[in-house]
Amino acid sequence: MMRKLSAFLAGLLFGIGLLLAGMANPAKVLGFLDIVGTWDPSLALVMFGAIAVAWAPFHWAMKQSTSWLGAPMQLPVSRELDRRLIGGSLLFGVGWGIAGICPGPALVLLPTGHWQAWVFMIAMLTGMLIFRARQARR
Repeated sequence: MMRKLSAFLAGLLFGIGLLLAGMANPAKVLGFLDIVGTWDPSLALVMFGAIAVAWAPFHWAMKQSTSWLGAPMQLPVSRELDRRLIGGSLLFGVGWGIAGICPGPALVLLPTGHWQAWVFMIAMLTGMLIFRARQARR
């Protein structure tokens, strides 16, 4: 029960942070990504702030074998830049640039009625299903 409550509270805090930072506003995100036009650098400050806040807890977590709630710590261990990682990153970036949203903000936008968030989520879930099917065939 405590794990579900902490996951809910972390997600709620994350969603509120996305809203307050403007990252759930596709126009603001596209303004940030438009580096050759009227670039809006405010989201860069949000990202640097998030990195600064997360740095110490992440380094602490890397030294732990279990979380505060007793779950095994599952942090990425691979440092390999392979074809799948690079391709997935490029696909993610292109989708972010086209839609102006990524998965977190899309979830935050779903209850607001933004049809773009629904299209994004359907496309993302379809991509995940295709990936899973291709992986199962390997």
